[in-house]
Amino acid sequence: MRRILIPLLLAGSLWADDKIEAFGKKWSVPIAADWEYVDGILSLNVARPQTAPRRPKQFALLEDGPYDKVTVEVEARRLQGSLIIVYAYRDDAHFNYAHLSVDAPTKQPVHNGIFHVYGGDRVRISPEEGPGGLPDTNWHKVKLVWSGQTGEVTVTVDGQTTGALRGIDLSIKSGKIGLGSFFETAQFRNLKVINGS
Repeated sequence: MRRILIPLLLAGSLWADDKIEAFGKKWSVPIAADWEYVDGILSLNVARPQTAPRRPKQFALLEDGPYDKVTVEVEARRLQGSLIIVYAYRDDAHFNYAHLSVDAPTKQPVHNGIFHVYGGDRVRISPEEGPGGLPDTNWHKVKLVWSGQTGEVTVTVDGQTTGALRGIDLSIKSGKIGLGSFFETAQFRNLKVINGS
């Protein structure tokens, strides 16, 4: 019995709610050792495999909030295929996120769009229109604007948006924000979070 319990306890501790500091703010993360904040750049350095249900877990959750209306401005770059910005986070089974990817959504429908998590797998809530949001691994200016009252979210990359980066969800009216990736690596810098904009 001990041989079974010890590995299970260790596996459970890997997904503990650790804390990090970045951009002068405190963040909760699954595993602090996966993250690094150096010279104003927050890096997610470890890509961890995902299990069911299919929804992101590898993101830093800002301890400020919750917000019922928020603008997130950040410079971001994918180190592999994609990254995410989480918003309307209530708990690990109820939140929304913008997924920015090299892939066009018509090529890969679970990439590059607005997604909703409500107790199960993530579900796309934006059209499959437009190219991939992050065509290269350069730094890009990303802006997410969300209102819990209207449920509307719009994401721009370098000032441009597409149908794939606009969505509406009325089921979650307020929540926290986060930065990370679904199961890849990414970097973020020059973060600005504006409450009520």
